[in-house]
Amino acid sequence: MTEEQLKVFEFEGSTLPVKFVETQVVKEGVTCDIYTFDDDSNKDLAIIKIKSGFRTPLQRVLQGEKTIEGYVSGKGELSVTRSDGKKEIHKANSDFQKPLSVVVMIGDIMQWQADKDSDLVVYEVCFPPYKDGRFENIG
Repeated sequence: MTEEQLKVFEFEGSTLPVKFVETQVVKEGVTCDIYTFDDDSNKDLAIIKIKSGFRTPLQRVLQGEKTIEGYVSGKGELSVTRSDGKKEIHKANSDFQKPLSVVVMIGDIMQWQADKDSDLVVYEVCFPPYKDGRFENIG
C-alpha cells in the first residue's frame, strides 16, 4: 500500500482535486486517509487501507444523504445488508471491467474485508461530509 497523498481522485467520470486532511487508525490492520474535495463542500473522501486478513468494523449507516463505497486496489469484498434484510456480497479485485461502486443508505449495514493473501484499498465518499454519528460500529 502506498503512503503517498492523493492530489486528485477519479470519481463518477471526473478527475477532482483533493486535499489531504489526516490519517486515522480505525482498528488493527485498518487505516483511513481523509480528504476534502477542493471547491466542493457537499462531499468528502476517505481512502481506507485494509491489511490482508483484516476487515473494517461492521457498521450501520445512521446519517447522511448517501454514502458510496468503491474499490481502488487489491482483493477482498464488501458485504452489505440492506435495511430490508437482503444481503449483498460485492467482490473487489482487479479483474473488474468496470469500477466497483456501491451506494449504501441509512439503515444498511456494511463491512469491507481484505483477502488473506492481499491488502485491499477502497474509497468512501460521503454526502454530506462525514461527521461523528454517521456510522454505528456494531461489531
